[in-house]
Amino acid sequence: MTALIDIQLFTLLAIMAFVIARHRDLFTSAMLLGIFSLICASLFVVMDAVDVAFTEAAVGAGISTVLFISALSLTTREETSPPRFKPLALAIVLITGGALVYGTLDMPRYGDPKAPIHHHVAPTYMKESYKKTHIPNVVTTILASYRGYDTMGEVTVIFTAGVGVLLLLGAGRRPRTKEEEEEDTEEASENKAKEKEEQASEAKSVSDKDSSGNSDKDSSGNSDKDSDKASKKELRKEQADVEATKESLKEEKKKEGNE
Repeated sequence: MTALIDIQLFTLLAIMAFVIARHRDLFTSAMLLGIFSLICASLFVVMDAVDVAFTEAAVGAGISTVLFISALSLTTREETSPPRFKPLALAIVLITGGALVYGTLDMPRYGDPKAPIHHHVAPTYMKESYKKTHIPNVVTTILASYRGYDTMGEVTVIFTAGVGVLLLLGAGRRPRTKEEEEEDTEEASENKAKEKEEQASEAKSVSDKDSSGNSDKDSSGNSDKDSDKASKKELRKEQADVEATKESLKEEKKKEGNE
């Protein structure tokens, strides 16, 4: 039964890794990475490594996903360009993976009681850890007592990495300058004027089509002229507003330069 669960979890991991590598939506990929970490945590629980599963779920599925989504808020959601196929990189990955798999052939079988690790320090930990530390959990004893300095170094590395990531994310959110705000205002005014021009042209084309089917040509011509005059007045008004905005911005810049 355990072997069947392991096969299912490893199959899900392989499928998830393939989907993440081929997907172009970065937000979806970030969420799938969180699911990948949860599957890894489930696999660690099946292997009786509950402490490692807890760390994987907290860091891999929790903190890493939040950092990925925070980074996506500073960039686009879609991948800019598809990655190019590189045969050399694929060959290096396959050779490295094959070497790692070959290196595991000499390892003892999982759970083998005759493994060297079960005859070295493990018996000492099992027999004497509670007497020396008064902690009932052996894993906690090893991590917090026998390997206390090692655990403190790992926590320091993770904390430093987290601070670095937060500083990088915060650096992208610099305050906007006044010149940038003025440029955005000018651009918004110009865009608004263009939208008005497009709306007027669309209204003119619609009125032309309607007037072609109307029997009373004189009245339709007068209505077209009236609509054209109204649209031209609106355009002139919008252009005047844009010019006034530009002039006010120039005056503010001159005042700031004089100050």
